[in-house]
Amino acid sequence: MSSPPPPPSPPARPLAVTVLPTQPIEGQKPGTSGLRKKTRTFTADPLYLLNFVQATVDALDGALLGATLVVSGDGRFYTPEAVQAIVKVAAANGAARVWVGRHGLLSTPAVSAVIREREGGAAVGGLILTASHNPGGPDEDFGIKYNAANGGPAPEALTDAIYAKTRALRRVRVCAALPDVDLGTLGKTTWTRAADDAGADAAEGGARLPPSFTVEVIDPVEDYAAVLARQFDFAALRAFCARPDFRVRYDGMGGVAGIYATRILGEQLGLPAEALTRCTPLPDFGGHHPDPNLTYAPELVGAMGLTRSGEPLAAAPGAAAAAAVPDFGAAQDGDADRNMILGARFFVTPSDSVAVIAANQAAIPAFARAGGLKGVARSMPTSCALDRVAAKLGLRLFEVPTGWKFFGNLMDSGLLGKGDLCPFLCGEESFGTGADHVREKDGLWAVLAWLSILAAANADAPVGRLVSVEAIVRRHWAAFGRNFYCRYDYENVEGAAAEALMAQLRGRIAAFAAAAPQGPASAASAASAASAASASEAALGAAGAAAFALAHCDEFRYVDPVDGSVSDKQGLRFVMQDGSRVVYRLSGTGSVGATVRVYIEKLELDEAKQSAATADALRELVALAVGGGLVDVAKMLGRDAPTVIT
Repeated sequence: MSSPPPPPSPPARPLAVTVLPTQPIEGQKPGTSGLRKKTRTFTADPLYLLNFVQATVDALDGALLGATLVVSGDGRFYTPEAVQAIVKVAAANGAARVWVGRHGLLSTPAVSAVIREREGGAAVGGLILTASHNPGGPDEDFGIKYNAANGGPAPEALTDAIYAKTRALRRVRVCAALPDVDLGTLGKTTWTRAADDAGADAAEGGARLPPSFTVEVIDPVEDYAAVLARQFDFAALRAFCARPDFRVRYDGMGGVAGIYATRILGEQLGLPAEALTRCTPLPDFGGHHPDPNLTYAPELVGAMGLTRSGEPLAAAPGAAAAAAVPDFGAAQDGDADRNMILGARFFVTPSDSVAVIAANQAAIPAFARAGGLKGVARSMPTSCALDRVAAKLGLRLFEVPTGWKFFGNLMDSGLLGKGDLCPFLCGEESFGTGADHVREKDGLWAVLAWLSILAAANADAPVGRLVSVEAIVRRHWAAFGRNFYCRYDYENVEGAAAEALMAQLRGRIAAFAAAAPQGPASAASAASAASAASASEAALGAAGAAAFALAHCDEFRYVDPVDGSVSDKQGLRFVMQDGSRVVYRLSGTGSVGATVRVYIEKLELDEAKQSAATADALRELVALAVGGGLVDVAKMLGRDAPTVIT
């Protein structure tokens, strides 16, 4: 006698909510741009990612319910798995839709564009899976950050709220039975929530969950390319790039930037395939550090005829050797928000880059159509080259802490009732440049801006007489002065040693303030002069005071002119009477240890001296900054040399 048939399986309930018990996990405080840790920190415990995502949802205080969320990243190791996990959390917390770039890929500026532009700005925000310019791979770095409805990084009030939620979290909601999404195929997948699930699995607070949940895999380039097409004249750039005397070399550094370079620089501007190198996104960036600077892009730097210090290589004799060096070089980092600009045997510092773009704003079609820039901004450590352009052109200038979120408030000032500052241009010395077309720095935007400037400068130049990148920058220096500039990075140092170094410098600031002359009435007196000299020596040390006179020093504190929020302890500034500056700052972009950055700047107005090598021009100031005048870095950090010089 045959056995009775088995009972029918219960119907699949992919949107049924599972509540996972959890505990707070230490160390989930977002840094300058999100949460970054070693990849194994995320992969060793699935709850590490889930906790942070749930805390973010909780900090949004119901805003995700029935809303659309963007989820994608730069393609680094663990991205596909993280996307699938976040989709399940989003479904369980009441999101109606999730937009994911094909293969889980969207650059950071492209996420901003999708949030702002797709379906008229329907998304509530986005989770970006990136550790930016940090290396990727199972033994390297992974990261996650939230971008808000304006497309920009979460403001400090929200990141503080996220951190607070991580410290009290006791449960994570997931739709554990939800199938993984086919990330390689464009299109929508929709699941219908069972009638009893919508009520039984109600969002906390009692609100019913949406009747369905949709994941749409979108073209990662489409929305972003449309935004850039409104900023620039692609037809004019295509014609310029076709000049026989103009050659380009672009380095995608194995990151997500490559898919945008291929579609926009290649297909739309017509650059040949051999001009676009390392444009296939790889989970470990090809084993390289995807940071577009002189140290970590050696192939591009060498091909452009430069040493790793940014000085020209000795040129081989003959016209053939000269022709072998491209006329324009560019690189972008892992998530495509940073950029490096190079000419033939010529390095453009990021500080100079944003200043040159501001001075040549008429070459940017979006700026020209709007009647020109209304405002510009730089991060505090960035050189004052932009200040000189703003002063000469009558532009409003803002100095903000490091972190792109501070620029976003200024760009949105019109919406917040504080007067419209757009068109708006901003930049950071850490190879970040952008405008108000999105709310993130945008490496490809900077590349297209430079191509536009070159096209305008060469509008009447015959073939064979190309106006070069170097010529444009030197013309700029002649008009505005040259701000010699470099940055010393001491990476992965002991946190206690870094804090001790900063404490010693704060002591010098306090000594200067205590010894400085008080009151305007004494300013002209001999006693005041002696007091000023004493204050300078107290802050600089006897050796430093012999070469430089200190005019001002402080710890940068920023009060946002738009919303009044305050950001303290944003870097230590020492300004000399000749305008030279030294800035010290602890960076928040690393995954382990501490990074101390030292920024060194000197203005040169004498055109005859503007061709000096940067190292030579800054030699005395570097000695003051790191050799004991202000602080003995080698002694304090146990490092004889910086990890990176840019």
